[in-house]
Amino acid sequence: MPVTRKDVEYIAELARLKFSGDELESFTMDLNEILKYVDKLNELDTDKVEPLSHPVEGTNVFREDKVKPSVSTEEALRNSTEKDDSFFKVPKIIGGA
Repeated sequence: MPVTRKDVEYIAELARLKFSGDELESFTMDLNEILKYVDKLNELDTDKVEPLSHPVEGTNVFREDKVKPSVSTEEALRNSTEKDDSFFKVPKIIGGA
């Protein structure tokens, strides 16, 4: 099913994008070329191919968790310019001042 210019205009509207007439024509041709390529994949015989959950077969290598000594709260906050009790104090950046 080929993509029409009207389809591209509709998709652009949904994405709140504005394109010139030349860009709309170009995207229409590009999308049709992509669909032709994807349609070629339907010609492949995949009857004897097992489906994969991931394209690359791999296994996770898990390791034992080991408790190791860490930096104390006081030591971590020692060079902080501003702190509040046992936390770093940073400027608010979300939601205004």
